[in-house]
Amino acid sequence: MGRVTNNTELPAFPAEGDIGSILLTEEQIQTRVSELGRELASKYAGETPLFVAVMKGSVIFVADLLKAYPGPVQFDVMIVSSYGDALETSGVVKIVKDLDTPAAGRHVVLVEDIVDTGLTMKYLLDHFEKQGAASVSVCSLTVREGRVAEPAVDHIGFEIPHDFVIGYGLDAAQLYRNLPYIGVFTGTLEDH
Repeated sequence: MGRVTNNTELPAFPAEGDIGSILLTEEQIQTRVSELGRELASKYAGETPLFVAVMKGSVIFVADLLKAYPGPVQFDVMIVSSYGDALETSGVVKIVKDLDTPAAGRHVVLVEDIVDTGLTMKYLLDHFEKQGAASVSVCSLTVREGRVAEPAVDHIGFEIPHDFVIGYGLDAAQLYRNLPYIGVFTGTLEDH
């Protein structure tokens, strides 16, 4: 086991003032993820769906969702960008890394951390349709309250306000993904 040899204190994490309030506790998230795993298993009974994680934000959610899924499942990842390091979407979706597993003929479960405008999701639904997926459903941990219903999200963890949120995979300029809860980000990116 390693030993600390100096008394230098680490800075507080998250930094003071970066979290306005906690929207979803770790316990609330884990309870709902378990429920979503069971819902999906019921929907895909007798099938082996292909869970597709939209990285990087969904990494923690998909890991827990896979553990909560009591049946055979395959898993792949896509890296898609529409935000970069900004607090607002650029409006342009770019696939940085596509699937390694062919989607043709498969029941695809698109796993998202958050559905906001629906731009990325619509782009990916069209992408999988062109690839010949047998079906595509969307499972998102969070969706914005009052968002336009199209495209539809089939399995929703939580509806959240329009605040900029961080934690449990959600980031601000690639920081705070590792928080076990979801909170409102009230800091500034210039501080990081």
